[in-house]
Amino acid sequence: MNDWLQFGDTAPLPTDLPTLGLALLLAYMSGQLIAWVYMYTHSGLSYSRNFVSSLIIIPITVSLVMMVLDNNLVTAFSLLAVFAIVRFRNILRDTLDTVYILTLIVVGMAAGTQKFTTAILGTLFAAFVLIFIWFTNFGARQRYDLILNLRWVLPLSQLSNLQEFLKRHSLKTVLASQRSGSGLEATHLSYRLRLRDPDQVDLLLDEIKQVDGVSDVSSLRAEDESEV
Repeated sequence: MNDWLQFGDTAPLPTDLPTLGLALLLAYMSGQLIAWVYMYTHSGLSYSRNFVSSLIIIPITVSLVMMVLDNNLVTAFSLLAVFAIVRFRNILRDTLDTVYILTLIVVGMAAGTQKFTTAILGTLFAAFVLIFIWFTNFGARQRYDLILNLRWVLPLSQLSNLQEFLKRHSLKTVLASQRSGSGLEATHLSYRLRLRDPDQVDLLLDEIKQVDGVSDVSSLRAEDESEV
């Protein structure tokens, strides 16, 4: 039985079962690690359980493909023809999802060509970089925590009282927009705030409603507006 399994492939060279098993196991473990990184660091609205599952299967499949090719040009062209017949149509909503796919394809290629050290170090380094980008929020340009909209019914000459109140709650205050309302002295104001304590938004909203001249208060978390 063991001889049949080992020499079952009618190829010029017999199948090296230990190498085959190690390659598939390494591809599986690499897919598992990258999938866990994706699950832990993913943000946004495009999360899919099926996509996470595919992250585990892709390196195994690619590893098998590389073993089947085995530096055989004829087999490579045959495989290309098969993939040309079967069409894969799947639109990835996030660019980072494409990065995960490409990473695991390369890892699978490394495992399938018995470059085990490259596959291991590549997986660990890719996982480290992906976690680093997520942890440091690298590339984000968000400078404010809260967008505050309100209606000011007093003369603009008394606006300093409101500005002093906002300075007590924020490290930085920027007047983003100012437009006249329905009344002669009513003005709609929009502020961008970098809060001293982002967890005290409810306290800020409760206190600002008690300020003379302020009405129709609404707020928007800055991350809800951009950096999706």
